Amino acid sequence: MSLWDMFTRGGSMMIPILICSIIAVIIVIERYLSLRKIRINSRKFTLQIRSLLSHQRVDEAILLCKETPGPIAGVAKAALVKKDRPREEIKEAIQSAGQAEVFHLEKYMGILATVAGVAPMFGFLGTVTGMIKAFMQIQSRGGNVDASVLAGGIWEALITTAAGLIVGIPALIAYNWIQGKVEHHVFEMQESSNEFLDMLQEKEA
Repeated sequence: MSLWDMFTRGGSMMIPILICSIIAVIIVIERYLSLRKIRINSRKFTLQIRSLLSHQRVDEAILLCKETPGPIAGVAKAALVKKDRPREEIKEAIQSAGQAEVFHLEKYMGILATVAGVAPMFGFLGTVTGMIKAFMQIQSRGGNVDASVLAGGIWEALITTAAGLIVGIPALIAYNWIQGKVEHHVFEMQESSNEFLDMLQEKEA
């Protein structure tokens, strides 16, 4: 039996499961490429900023932040723009920039989590509706149904459960993997934020 035959025999619930699989694939590819693009050597970047600040080359430091992708460069730029303001104001600017960066890092993650949870539910719903149809068929025939007819209806109903799990399990794994990458970026951003605050305080001193 081909995949198309299995899809058509799975019933109407196979359509939302297919849509979920397409959404999951698109989000995983998009997040992978986005996170890969912003991957930088945070230690090297921080040292570059420190070196520029030590030579009073603030404008070059800001330009470096603009040219460098990723959340660390974003919070560094926010700190440097407010370099002449009080420490608390600089800290608020960093926190605001950090929240914006986290929002971008977690883009579409809620949708991916929903897909991971909903796809198996569509599968179970398809199985339930399939079983209902199977027993309705038994009733319509007055119970005169052999085992092969009943078994055929049941396995067709179970196709949706298998399809839902096939979509949901990889989506959940991908979600946890991407979330781990996001948390790593957030941790690096928080660590760098404290260093940038210290750098500016040293500069003022």
